Amino acid sequence: MVMSPYVRRLRDAVGHARLFVPSVAGLVRARDGGLLLVRSRDDGSWTTPGGAIELDETPATAVVREVWEETGLLVKPTRVFAVHGGPAFVVRYPNGDETQYLSTMFECEIAGGELRADGEETTDAAFLTLREAASRPLQPWLVSVLPRLYEATATPWFEPPSWRPEET
Repeated sequence: MVMSPYVRRLRDAVGHARLFVPSVAGLVRARDGGLLLVRSRDDGSWTTPGGAIELDETPATAVVREVWEETGLLVKPTRVFAVHGGPAFVVRYPNGDETQYLSTMFECEIAGGELRADGEETTDAAFLTLREAASRPLQPWLVSVLPRLYEATATPWFEPPSWRPEET
């Protein structure tokens, strides 16, 4: 797992305790409908390219940087596809660190570059159909949202609120 200097400083202060981290994911589609997924070097699971938003970085800039770093593709974000978070987005890393992500997912178009895994964070990168993706080991958060990610014409989405004020 590659860690930003900011998160490293937080980790030095809190150890393995859960951090709440804003993040991004890039949804990059092939013309045939395949979705770009990457294989994580940490545990071999597949996921969307993306990661933490750095200090002073906008979410759109973060998604361009993360997709580039992990896949070699330069992308142009075209719209917010979804915002996800909550218990399904808690990640426990092999070293014991725990992070809860709030993920802004961007629909992206390819603007340049050549597809490749970076070897540091990712060991493979491929455009996969829903059937191909569902047959691979996926990060737990991805399992529940995977079918929706293949709906290219879906309207922007977020999980409906579950909190209600107490009745008085």
